[in-house]
Amino acid sequence: MKIASFNINGIKARLPALMDWLDEAQPDVAILQEIKSIDENFPKEAFEDKGYNVETHGQKSFNGVALLSKLPLEDVTRGLPGDDDDEQARYIEATVVGDHAVRICGLYLPNGNPVPGPKYDYKLAWMDRLRARAEELLADEMPFLMAGDYNIIPQPEDAVRPDAWIDDALFRPESREAWRKITNLGMTEAFRARNQAPEHYTFWDFQRGAWQRNDGIRIDHFLLSPECADLLTDCQIDKDVRGREKPSDHVPIWIELAA
Repeated sequence: MKIASFNINGIKARLPALMDWLDEAQPDVAILQEIKSIDENFPKEAFEDKGYNVETHGQKSFNGVALLSKLPLEDVTRGLPGDDDDEQARYIEATVVGDHAVRICGLYLPNGNPVPGPKYDYKLAWMDRLRARAEELLADEMPFLMAGDYNIIPQPEDAVRPDAWIDDALFRPESREAWRKITNLGMTEAFRARNQAPEHYTFWDFQRGAWQRNDGIRIDHFLLSPECADLLTDCQIDKDVRGREKPSDHVPIWIELAA
């Protein structure tokens, strides 16, 4: 089973590029972030015509997540538990049943800038809620993964210029500590489990020629439960997607799970 995650930075602007990538990559499941669309305006039919089941958790002009799956999506829930007042569309869950049932948790974690401030407080509180949800799912002992744009640079080697990010919410010590609290539950970070080399990135700013200089950061991640990690056979980044017409500032990252 091939499962991909892609922050598309607006479904309206990126639909042709997204469709081309789906045709080429052929993921069984695609987890999308920043669709920037309400549910009613999401172009479900375009994906259904390609054989995908579609579930969205949208928001006008901001945020928004979606799941595309060639397999049935069961027990779909929207919104990260733990704060009934949180109106931001950043989280969606569903179970995909192939040869193995896998719980898919798609997320778009808050950026958190500027630091300090309420946006950073929201980011850290959101990560605490994500950790609590991981603990609940781990107790069920069902294979699950949490994938998407985490807006976290886990280690210095995940940025070309780590010193430039020292005071940024993506690399602050508190942010990385919150990340480690999740991974230390026993979660496997899929990309580093398969690739140890530096200079692998998933995001390049549109400004200052970042793509041309490969001035990137790695902020899109898959975290796998122990039962899911046992099925992992590969994890790669589709870097070349960034160089195409009307690209997102992110590129897809995908995993392969054993049949």
